[in-house]
Amino acid sequence: MPKKNLLLVFLAFLIFFGVALAQSTSGLEGSITIGPVMGGPVRQGVADSQPLAETEFVVKQGERVVTSFRTDKDGHFKVPLEPGHYSVTLKERRAIGHYGPFEVDVSKAEMKKVQWKCDSGMR
Repeated sequence: MPKKNLLLVFLAFLIFFGVALAQSTSGLEGSITIGPVMGGPVRQGVADSQPLAETEFVVKQGERVVTSFRTDKDGHFKVPLEPGHYSVTLKERRAIGHYGPFEVDVSKAEMKKVQWKCDSGMR
Protein backbone atom coordinates (compact mmCIF):
# COMPACT_ATOMS: atom_id res chain seq x y z
CA MET A 1 0.00 0.00 0.00
CA PRO A 2 1.51 3.40 -0.93
CA LYS A 3 2.43 5.74 1.94
CA LYS A 4 -0.21 8.27 0.88
CA ASN A 5 -3.02 5.68 1.16
CA LEU A 6 -1.67 4.45 4.48
CA LEU A 7 -1.68 8.01 5.80
CA LEU A 8 -5.29 8.50 4.65
CA VAL A 9 -6.37 5.27 6.37
CA PHE A 10 -4.61 6.34 9.57
CA LEU A 11 -6.27 9.80 9.48
CA ALA A 12 -9.69 8.24 8.89
CA PHE A 13 -9.07 5.94 11.87
CA LEU A 14 -8.19 8.91 14.10
CA ILE A 15 -11.24 10.89 12.99
CA PHE A 16 -13.58 7.94 13.54
CA PHE A 17 -12.34 7.23 17.05
CA GLY A 18 -12.17 10.93 17.92
CA VAL A 19 -15.84 11.32 17.01
CA ALA A 20 -16.72 8.13 18.90
CA LEU A 21 -14.94 9.39 22.03
CA ALA A 22 -16.59 12.80 21.81
CA GLN A 23 -20.03 11.18 21.50
CA SER A 24 -19.45 8.79 24.38
CA THR A 25 -18.68 11.52 26.91
CA SER A 26 -21.16 11.60 29.75
CA GLY A 27 -21.36 13.70 32.85
CA LEU A 28 -22.95 16.60 34.56
CA GLU A 29 -22.84 20.34 33.90
CA GLY A 30 -24.78 23.30 35.13
CA SER A 31 -24.97 26.04 37.67
CA ILE A 32 -25.67 26.37 41.36
CA THR A 33 -27.20 29.43 43.00
CA ILE A 34 -27.91 30.32 46.61
CA GLY A 35 -30.66 32.39 48.14
CA PRO A 36 -32.01 34.29 49.78
CA VAL A 37 -28.99 36.58 49.89
CA MET A 38 -30.63 39.26 52.06
CA GLY A 39 -32.86 38.99 55.10
CA GLY A 40 -36.41 40.26 55.10
CA PRO A 41 -39.04 40.26 52.39
CA VAL A 42 -38.14 39.88 48.73
CA ARG A 43 -38.15 43.26 46.99
CA GLN A 44 -39.32 43.60 43.41
CA GLY A 45 -36.40 44.25 41.05
CA VAL A 46 -33.81 43.05 43.58
CA ALA A 47 -32.25 39.62 43.03
CA ASP A 48 -32.93 37.22 45.89
CA SER A 49 -30.25 34.73 44.82
CA GLN A 50 -26.72 34.74 43.44
CA PRO A 51 -24.26 32.24 41.96
CA LEU A 52 -22.67 29.94 44.54
CA ALA A 53 -19.11 30.78 43.50
CA GLU A 54 -15.88 28.88 44.21
CA THR A 55 -17.60 26.19 46.27
CA GLU A 56 -16.63 22.53 46.44
CA PHE A 57 -19.13 19.68 46.07
CA VAL A 58 -18.74 15.90 46.24
CA VAL A 59 -20.39 13.37 43.94
CA LYS A 60 -21.38 10.03 45.48
CA GLN A 61 -22.80 6.73 44.28
CA GLY A 62 -24.39 5.28 47.37
CA GLU A 63 -21.89 5.97 50.17
CA ARG A 64 -18.84 5.94 47.87
CA VAL A 65 -17.35 9.30 46.85
CA VAL A 66 -16.80 9.15 43.08
CA THR A 67 -15.32 12.61 42.50
CA SER A 68 -15.59 16.24 43.50
CA PHE A 69 -15.85 19.52 41.64
CA ARG A 70 -15.61 23.23 42.33
CA THR A 71 -17.98 25.85 40.94
CA ASP A 72 -16.39 28.78 39.10
CA LYS A 73 -16.95 32.48 39.90
CA ASP A 74 -20.35 32.30 38.16
CA GLY A 75 -21.50 29.14 39.96
CA HIS A 76 -20.95 26.96 36.87
CA PHE A 77 -19.39 23.51 36.82
CA LYS A 78 -18.77 20.57 34.49
CA VAL A 79 -17.74 17.10 35.63
CA PRO A 80 -17.33 13.90 33.57
CA LEU A 81 -19.18 10.89 35.01
CA GLU A 82 -19.97 7.37 33.92
CA PRO A 83 -23.66 6.64 33.38
CA GLY A 84 -25.46 6.01 36.66
CA HIS A 85 -27.33 7.49 39.63
CA TYR A 86 -25.51 10.07 41.75
CA SER A 87 -26.00 12.26 44.78
CA VAL A 88 -24.28 15.67 44.89
CA THR A 89 -23.74 17.62 48.11
CA LEU A 90 -21.55 20.31 49.63
CA LYS A 91 -18.10 18.97 50.50
CA GLU A 92 -17.82 20.64 53.90
CA ARG A 93 -20.95 20.84 56.00
CA ARG A 94 -22.13 24.30 57.06
CA ALA A 95 -24.10 25.04 60.22
CA ILE A 96 -26.82 26.98 58.41
CA GLY A 97 -28.49 26.34 55.07
CA HIS A 98 -29.18 23.43 52.77
CA TYR A 99 -26.74 22.47 49.99
CA GLY A 100 -28.18 19.25 48.66
CA PRO A 101 -28.16 16.39 48.33
CA PHE A 102 -29.19 16.76 44.71
CA GLU A 103 -30.11 13.45 43.10
CA VAL A 104 -29.33 13.02 39.40
CA ASP A 105 -29.25 10.28 36.77
CA VAL A 106 -26.60 10.45 34.03
CA SER A 107 -27.20 8.54 30.81
CA LYS A 108 -24.68 7.15 28.34
CA ALA A 109 -23.28 9.80 25.96
CA GLU A 110 -25.16 12.58 27.78
CA MET A 111 -23.93 15.73 29.50
CA LYS A 112 -26.86 16.16 31.88
CA LYS A 113 -27.67 19.85 32.35
CA VAL A 114 -28.88 20.99 35.77
CA GLN A 115 -29.67 24.19 37.64
CA TRP A 116 -29.69 23.71 41.39
CA LYS A 117 -30.65 26.15 44.11
CA CYS A 118 -29.23 26.05 47.60
CA ASP A 119 -30.97 27.57 50.61
CA SER A 120 -28.76 29.98 52.56
CA GLY A 121 -30.95 29.64 55.66
CA MET A 122 -31.18 33.43 55.86
CA ARG A 123 -34.61 34.75 56.75
